[in-house]
Amino acid sequence: MSSAGTLSTPGVRQGDRYTRVALVLHWLLAIFILGQIAFGWVLTDVPRGVPARTFYVNLHKSTGLTIGLVILFRLYWRLSHQPPPLPGVVPPWEQRIARISHYALYACMLLMPLTGYIASNFSRFGIKYFNVLLLPPWGRDDRAVYALFNTAHVVTSYAFVALIGLHIGAALWHLASRNGVFQRMWPE
Repeated sequence: MSSAGTLSTPGVRQGDRYTRVALVLHWLLAIFILGQIAFGWVLTDVPRGVPARTFYVNLHKSTGLTIGLVILFRLYWRLSHQPPPLPGVVPPWEQRIARISHYALYACMLLMPLTGYIASNFSRFGIKYFNVLLLPPWGRDDRAVYALFNTAHVVTSYAFVALIGLHIGAALWHLASRNGVFQRMWPE
């Protein structure tokens, strides 16, 4: 490991790798976000009005808020630590698509917890953080406002999954092409 905190990988120059912090945040959030999206979709099958739904919905909200804090730290890290440039073998059009898709991924990472949090504050239930600490709603019980933000939350989840699929597809393409892009973010 270099003094800048980057990892070394055979065939990938030291300055072309992401920092250890960026790497950990990427993979940790990948696992958390995919799990949280799956959890949210499973929640649609839990019947309303049963105690289990309240428990699981609060668990989903709590996990989402916690992931949201990790996302804010990741955004801070990304803004304060310039990522390594893409190798010169990556054509300019691919670089543009990569930049746009990364902006869209960050937008979804911010919108998911934000819209879920706001929606929760326009229902009478609020959030019971990990089913222990009550975070009372700061908004009034307003079904229309709740529906607006909850719909935005759900629509964002579908856009997010599409972008994640594109991201995984691009990563696999870079792995197959052996151009060094995949190895920059792969753990050693």
